[in-house]
Amino acid sequence: MKAVAYKTPGPIDREDALQDITLEAPKAEGRDLLVKIAAVSVNPVDTKLRLGAAPEGGGWRVLGFDAAGGVEAVGPAVQSFKPGDAVFYAGSIARPGTNSEYHLVDERIVGRKPASLSNTEAAALPLTAITAWEMLFDRLDVKRPTPQGGNTILVIGGAGGVGSITIQLLRALTDLTVIATASRPETQDWVRECGAHHVIDHRQALAPQVGALGLGAPGFVFSTTQTDRHFADIVELIAPQGRFGLIDDPEVLNAMPLKLKAISLHWELMFTRSLFGTPDMAQQGKLLNEVAALVDAGRIRSTATEVAGKIDAATLRAVHARIESGSARGKIVLEGF
Repeated sequence: MKAVAYKTPGPIDREDALQDITLEAPKAEGRDLLVKIAAVSVNPVDTKLRLGAAPEGGGWRVLGFDAAGGVEAVGPAVQSFKPGDAVFYAGSIARPGTNSEYHLVDERIVGRKPASLSNTEAAALPLTAITAWEMLFDRLDVKRPTPQGGNTILVIGGAGGVGSITIQLLRALTDLTVIATASRPETQDWVRECGAHHVIDHRQALAPQVGALGLGAPGFVFSTTQTDRHFADIVELIAPQGRFGLIDDPEVLNAMPLKLKAISLHWELMFTRSLFGTPDMAQQGKLLNEVAALVDAGRIRSTATEVAGKIDAATLRAVHARIESGSARGKIVLEGF
């Protein structure tokens, strides 16, 4: 089967940063589905792994997590899917990725593809939707108001993949007032299209801008990017006894400034359940089915903003470079081999 992989981690501006290769197609065992990949999207985690994670044993590492496609075969212990089912999902960080013609994935982290979306549109959603859902409803518990500011949330990095679907889920499933950050006219427009009530510029100090809205201090803050740059502002603007969540990787995060306001700190990694095989691992498949239902009901939409081309090394190198530049809006998708 065709696949895109690398052997040596490092910068994207090398011909061998990602390469077209041929691998033997895997076979479904246990609770695994063998999926024929129709479309994939690229996430910041792909670029971070390619930059610094060496393949085990000197072999090839296939990246890619988001995917949509059709079930080709099922393992003997599979309970919920059959060949021919259309699915979408974000795979495990501990297994080969989705940048291959065929891919193995545990059925418990797989959802049924939204009927109203193409494979390309569906492939944009899983990783970011799981990340946003788990942060909002499992970590920040936004349906349980904070004592002060419990009706307002600030989403930092609203135009990215996670921010785009976070705003939509908040509007579809809560009554919270959503403040989102974006810095360029086109990204500010995109954030408004996703449903943000207010948009502020993350290139400027956040606390004064939030204060100028006259809404009071937000009880919730979700930072998707550049948390280290905004941390002092976050501490200043969040309400006492608020809840603060993040998903990026600041080199250092000193939590002590959160103590005075009794701010709780929540980190989200959507790979945790599959990586550790937690008892609630199947919740990811269930929430993807709920996301699909919301899409098919017209309450949220795909965050795909661009189809870059076929799934091959040259196209993936170009998309990795775009994501690393910080200029991407929504999700970039690739389709077919």
